[in-house]
Amino acid sequence: MEAKSSSIKKIRKAMEKTLDAKRFEHTLGVAYLAAALAMRYGYDMQKAQIAGMLHDCAKCMSNDKRLSICRKHNIAVNEIERRNPFLLHAKVGSYIAMQKYNIHDSDIINAILNHTTGRPAMSLLEKIVYVADYIEPGRKQAPNLGEIRKLAFVDLDEALFKILNDTLVYLNQVDGEVDPMTRKTYDFYKNYIEERGK
Repeated sequence: MEAKSSSIKKIRKAMEKTLDAKRFEHTLGVAYLAAALAMRYGYDMQKAQIAGMLHDCAKCMSNDKRLSICRKHNIAVNEIERRNPFLLHAKVGSYIAMQKYNIHDSDIINAILNHTTGRPAMSLLEKIVYVADYIEPGRKQAPNLGEIRKLAFVDLDEALFKILNDTLVYLNQVDGEVDPMTRKTYDFYKNYIEERGK
């Protein structure tokens, strides 16, 4: 599907019906911020908006429904996701983006798929959506938010790494389970930032 403004309007209307009010506000924030970051880093703004608009399209589903979609369509579920099915909203969301919203741009699909854990060697759009999701204007709780918000428009990789670091620190503090992909992504960007600084 081509990223056209009419499709952005349609997706926005669909999200307003699908998501609760708070999640919809968050989604708008991510979509607009993704467009702003796309502008800053020379990426297609409409594609960034579509990815931002759809990143949480499976967030308001029940855990049972997410698990059932994964079973029905052979979407791989790891042990941590089985124990915490809310984590599946990214995998299920990327599937819904393709099936229900007719999105077949692999960069948009990957941005939805990887917006919670990240992955090593992310594309520019994946980084944009990952960072926008963390720093959108409605977010209040995360540590170092002010610093990361400024950094996002100066050095996207550095902002991404700081988010990964703060996420791991937080999960360790609250005894949360860490998805192995988050750890792999952290290790990759730690190494990347260190190498770049030499």
